[in-house]
This record gives sequence, C-alpha cells and structure tokens, in this order.
Amino acid sequence: MEHLDTKRKIAIMLSVMSVMLFAALNMTIVGTSLPKIIADIGGMEYFNWVFMIYMLTSSITAILVGKLSDIYGRKVFILIGIWVFIVGQLLCGFSTSIFQLILFRGLAGFGGGMIMSTSFATVGDLFSARERGRWQGFMGSVFGLSSLFGPTLGGYIVDNMDWSWVFWIFLPVGLIAFILIFKLYPKADKKAKEKIDYFGSILLSILILSLLLGFSWAGTVYAWTSWPIIGLFSLTLICLGGFIYVQNKVESPVVPLHLFKNSVVSVSNVVLFLSGMGMFGLIMFVPFYVQGVLGKSATTSGLVEMVMTLSMVTVSAASGQWITKTGKYKNLALIGFVIMATGIFLNARLTPQADLIEIIINLVISGIGLGMTMPIFTLTVQNAVEHKYLGVVTATGQLFRQIGGTVGVAIMGFIMSSKMAERLQGSSLPLLPEQHALGGEELLNPQLLMSTEALQGIHAGLPADAQPHFEQFIVVLREALNHSLTQVFLFTGVIVMLSFVATLLLKEIPLRTSNEMKPALDPNQEEVSS
Repeated sequence: MEHLDTKRKIAIMLSVMSVMLFAALNMTIVGTSLPKIIADIGGMEYFNWVFMIYMLTSSITAILVGKLSDIYGRKVFILIGIWVFIVGQLLCGFSTSIFQLILFRGLAGFGGGMIMSTSFATVGDLFSARERGRWQGFMGSVFGLSSLFGPTLGGYIVDNMDWSWVFWIFLPVGLIAFILIFKLYPKADKKAKEKIDYFGSILLSILILSLLLGFSWAGTVYAWTSWPIIGLFSLTLICLGGFIYVQNKVESPVVPLHLFKNSVVSVSNVVLFLSGMGMFGLIMFVPFYVQGVLGKSATTSGLVEMVMTLSMVTVSAASGQWITKTGKYKNLALIGFVIMATGIFLNARLTPQADLIEIIINLVISGIGLGMTMPIFTLTVQNAVEHKYLGVVTATGQLFRQIGGTVGVAIMGFIMSSKMAERLQGSSLPLLPEQHALGGEELLNPQLLMSTEALQGIHAGLPADAQPHFEQFIVVLREALNHSLTQVFLFTGVIVMLSFVATLLLKEIPLRTSNEMKPALDPNQEEVSS
C-alpha cells in the first residue's frame, strides 16, 4: 500500500487510530464502572472474569489473526473485528447477569484482538520502517489517552446515567470508523493460497489460555503449589512442546519459528516481555501505595497516575518523531529504560510519611522513560522481517508484552503478600476486642487499606477505648504494606534494567525507506529484509 498518496494514507491512519481509541476506551472505561454494575446485576465473586475473559480472547485472536491477515489482507479482519466488537459491547449493555456480561465481554475480546493486531500491522503496510516511528508514537499515545479519560468517564457515566451507556457511548465512533475504513482502505493484493494450520492454532490457543489462567489464578484463587495451578502449567509445557513440533512440520505454520532465528526478532520479543512486566507492575501497584499507604481516595490515585500517563503520551509522540527524523532508535531505548528504572527505584525509597508530590515526580520520571521506549520494539520487529511476515511478527510482539504483564503482576502480587505477611509476623500488633474479630485474617488483607470508607466504618463501630488501638493497628498495617511495596518496586526496577541489558544485545539495523527493497541489511540473518 506504499503507492497510495500521502493524504489517503493519513486518512486511513486517522480511521485506524479512531477505531483503536474506540476499542481502548471500552477496555479502560469498565474498571471504575464495574462496582456499580455488580451492585445492580450481582456476581461479586465472578467480577474478575469480566477482565480476564477479555484478556484471554483478545490475546488468542490477535496472534491467530496476525497470520491470517498476512494471507488474506488486513481490511477484512479489521472490519470483522469492528463489527464483532460493536456487537459484543452492545450486548454487554443489555446484560442482566454477571454470566451474560462475562460472555459478551469475551465476544468483544475476539473483536478487540482483531482490531489491535491489524491496526499495528497497518502501519507497516502503509509506511516504510523509517516513517513508521512517527505513527507508532501516535498509536502509543492513543493507548495513553484511553487510560487517561476512560476511567474518569466510566465513573461519571455510572454516577449520572444508566450503566449500560458505559458500553454504548462510543458505538457511534466504531460505526464511523467502520465506514471510513471500508471506503478508504484498499483491497488486499491477491496472493498465493496457503493452507491454514488448524492444529497449530488449536495448540497455540490452549497454550495461551492455560498460561494466562495459571498466572492469573496463582497466589489469588489457588496457591502456587496447588494441583490446579500445577496442572495448568503442565498443560502449558505439553502444548508448547506439541506446538513447536507441529510448526516445524507443517507447510504454512501459524507462527513461523524461523523468525526467532533472527536475533532482532528474538531480542525484541524478550524486551517486550520484560518491559511489559515493568509497565504493568508500575500501573497496578502504584494505587496500593497512594490509597493503601497514604490513605488517599481512589480519585486521587487516578489523578496521580494521570500525570504519569500525560508524560508518557507526550514523550511517546515526540520519540516517534525523533525516530522518523534520525532513523536511530537503540540509544533512545537504552536511555528510556534507564530513566524509567530511575523513577521506579525512587518509588522503592518511599515511606508512609512521604508527600504526594514525591510520588508524582517519580511517576513523571517513569512516564518519560516509558514514553521513550513505547514506539520502538514493534518497529524493530517489523523492520527485521520480510513484509509477508508483518502481521504475525507484530501480533507475536503484542502477545509477548501481554504475557509479560500477566506474569509480572502475578509475581509482584506474590511478593507483596508474602513480604507483608513476613513483616507483620515480626510486628507487635495491638490487641483488639474479640467481639469485632479485629486482628483476624480479614484485617491483614491489604485490600482493607484501599477503602477509606471501610476503615471509617470499622473505626466508628468500635468502643471508644478500642479506637486508639485500631488506629495503631492501621499504622502497623500501612508500614507493612509500604515495606512490601518497596520490594515490589525494587523487583520492577530490576526487571526494567534487564530490559536495558537485553536492548544492549539488539542489532540496530538501518530503518528501511521502502517495503520493497531486497534483503541486504544483515548477511548473518536470512530472514532480515529491507
């Protein structure tokens, strides 16, 4: 599609970015809305599945559609993805039970996976690698904006309107994007037909499903050493072995394993995995500090993270422009990881008495580093392979980032809970009245500290002579949570520095100025193509 004129390319990209914003906003808007939705339809014990099912279906779809779109073109899949997503969101708004909501969110996830996979690959279809930096930066900004406005808008809707509008409010955006893409997006060039690797696709789907479920449930629903978790991880290893065997035997594998012989692809995916751990770890555990340790409201926590998002969005767009202008990216990534790690290590020095401005400064530093690295590694994998592998290599990179985030959050959650319990065992907890069951396991859960209202309710229900003891108990609990979070942030910082080390191994191949040049950039890697 490089032959299209510049105006049409820009129009197509604006359409693609609008549908990405449509999908991303509908992902981020649910978080703040879900408590009130659950209050209406019930099913509190299953609410995590509203998020988990979307992650599972979108991850599986993205990697499978990556390969299919290389064969049949992006247009048909991005259009199908929009319609599936719209139908899923529409039905979510009509849900009358938690099980219906989970089912329809899963349906929306199939569409969301198609949208995300084809959107990033579209950049590679339209622009040469040298030009992609700018657009990768803009697309990273789209995710930042969705994180910025989605949660706030979701809270406003459920406070002032029927909660169904959380799922319906952006449907017109999706319809407009569908029309624009249908009219502007060129038809795919006819290619030689390839056999679809059905068996490999099934094995890959089970592999992703068991891996993500294992890390999502470990340490929360089930113990790490429980049979369900051991069984899921065993199934993952069995499917991985079977998948590798099948991919080496079939004519048209769903994930061509020879791509990983290319050092740029393999190193970039390792970096995406590690940086996904670092990014999701930072996003997920900062609220525990703001709300649990400092005792601030959820609104304050959202505003604090908004500052990080603003710095990330701004720098991501600027980084993309820099890459397009200079054609260089490796040093930018290295500097970005150092800056990001610096902000995270500063978080590890926070105390329960820290000022809010201190964590805001730390998050701005982290956001700058995150923004510098965000556009780079999708660009590196796209630049390192032949154009016919563009879709599958893009989707594979996204999958590695997603799995890294899931694995990272699971490990960091285990660190937080174990270190907090360890600290509390060495602390002298004040004695509390037995009739209130205070000091029991339910009060040793860090989740209690996340709700100021719950703490105030317990405090008000105590006898006057017990209230000072309860206040001391909360102080000890907050100190223990702060200790555990410093360990989490230290671990996260180390992970980001491992991303830095892995990036040192990355070969900086000159960014292509055309998708049609012949392979000539790296004589040691036959997969590398100009």
